[in-house]
Order: sequence, then structure tokens, then C-alpha cells
Amino acid sequence: MPEEGIVSPLPSQRALGDLVTDVLREMITGGRFQPGQHLRESQLADALRVSRGPIRQALARLEVEGHVELRRHRGAFVSTLTTADVEEVHTLRGAIERLAASRACTRMQGEGFAEMDAVLEQMKLVDTKPDPEDAALLDLRFHDIIYAYCDHVRVQRVWASIRGQIMVFLRARNASFPDFLEVGHIEHLELRNALALGDPQAAQDAIDKHISGAYERLKRLNLPNQ
Repeated sequence: MPEEGIVSPLPSQRALGDLVTDVLREMITGGRFQPGQHLRESQLADALRVSRGPIRQALARLEVEGHVELRRHRGAFVSTLTTADVEEVHTLRGAIERLAASRACTRMQGEGFAEMDAVLEQMKLVDTKPDPEDAALLDLRFHDIIYAYCDHVRVQRVWASIRGQIMVFLRARNASFPDFLEVGHIEHLELRNALALGDPQAAQDAIDKHISGAYERLKRLNLPNQ
């Protein structure tokens, strides 16, 4: 037998499932797979060089997150963005982000605002029309800071569960309304300054104003109702 410690243990099936989930989620949110596209287990397993077990685990988790639709006897398909999806995710995001902002504004202090300022500087330096995905990532990175400082584990878990869907929404919004250069930095700066007041009500009002604009743009997309 080889000496203990010489041979590294193989990743467990669960750990491998987590890794496959992360890879497939990134491919979906990044636009590598198109809405409605059939995700065939055998092809995914061959491409990622894993068995079908981790693929099935990943697809089941991505269905819970809203990225994938599992159809009986037909397999997995990338979810199609609908007006109902947009409305549900927007209202859920509004509820949790109002709470997160009202708590974070009294907890962030200097370090948190320094992190926000670093993201704002990146937004400010964008001088040409950014890729829709790059703009969405900058947007989410800013909002991640609010959740990181809200000191509320359950709110953070809900955010993590819908973050990927919001990435898809923002990417669609940025592709159809490429106005990040005009509104990206200034709107997030306004939100940052409202949070700096340390007033929970002001923070909630700022969140309402901030995310309503993106929602109004998404509603103008030609999306199916169901």
C-alpha cells in the first residue's frame, strides 16, 4: 500500500457535483447556452469528462435555481426568460435588498465603502460600450458588497440562490439597452452615497429607486408571458 499522504484523495461525488454545477451555471449565465437549448447529459458528461451522476446532480440544482427546466422523459432545457420570471425575481430581490441595505448602511463603516469605491472606480474607467456580461458582473459585484455587510445569513442565502438569475436578467437588459456608460457609474454612486447616510429608510428608498429602472427596461423586452 502507498504511504499515507502520498496519494491525494479523489474528490467526492458531492464535491464533483458542486464543481460541475458551478461550471454549467457560469456557461448559462454567460450566454454559452441559449434559452430553450436542450442540455444532453451524455454530451455534457463527455465535454466535462465526468460521469452522468455529477451532471444529474448539477441539473437538479440548477432547476431549483431557475436556470434549467427538467421535462419528464425529455431531459433538461435552459430556462426561457418570461415576464413572470422577471416579475417574481424582481419583487423577491426588492424585498431582500431593501432589508440588506437597511442593515448594511449601519454596519459597513470605512472598509465596506472602500470596497464600493473600488468597484465604482472600475465603472468610471469604462470608456467604451462594455460587453453585456462584463457590465452585469460589475453591477453584481457592487451589490454583493451590500449583502456581505448586511449581517444576515438567511438573506445572503436567498441572494445567492437568485444571483445567477439576476445575472441573466442584467445581461439581457444590457444587450437590449446598452446604456451602462450613461447610468452605470452615476446610479451606483447615488446608491453608495445614500447608504453612507447611515439611515435605514434612506437606504431602502435608494434601493427602490435603483432597481426599478432595470425592471422597467426588462419589462420593455419582448418576452413570452409564460
